[in-house]
Amino acid sequence: MTKKIARAGIIAALYIVITFLLQAISFGPIQLRVAEALAVLPILYIEAVPGVFAGVLIANIFGGLGLADIGFGSLISLLAAILTYLFRNNFLAYLSPIILNGFLVSAYLHLLFDLPYWEVALSINISQAIVIFGLGYPLIRYLKKLKNEMDFLR
Repeated sequence: MTKKIARAGIIAALYIVITFLLQAISFGPIQLRVAEALAVLPILYIEAVPGVFAGVLIANIFGGLGLADIGFGSLISLLAAILTYLFRNNFLAYLSPIILNGFLVSAYLHLLFDLPYWEVALSINISQAIVIFGLGYPLIRYLKKLKNEMDFLR
């Protein structure tokens, strides 16, 4: 239990740090939130669900886009993390954060920035796909390999 709590805290902290190190590209209707690579960690660890949620919540509190991003963005990420966990043995696990963020986060970002919905949705879907498949998928493959080799990752 202690390992799981610690792992959730580490995931949240990593999400926050990565988001703010790359703050210039982490917020807005055109973004590349690199920390979203961690959104696929529920494939391996159930504790990544609250870890990702807490990381997104805290990052969005300090992100400057207001209550819509804090509330909706965090809840959308929580739902995506839950679905990622539920579909962990299926390719759909990788699609959950892409589709939910791409279509639901875009719904409020297009209003906040007064931009056409489909342009924002396309932008967020593309950026999520780049991060999930370019960083998240290799991260899961690497961690699966390590998990078989090292006891502390179990």
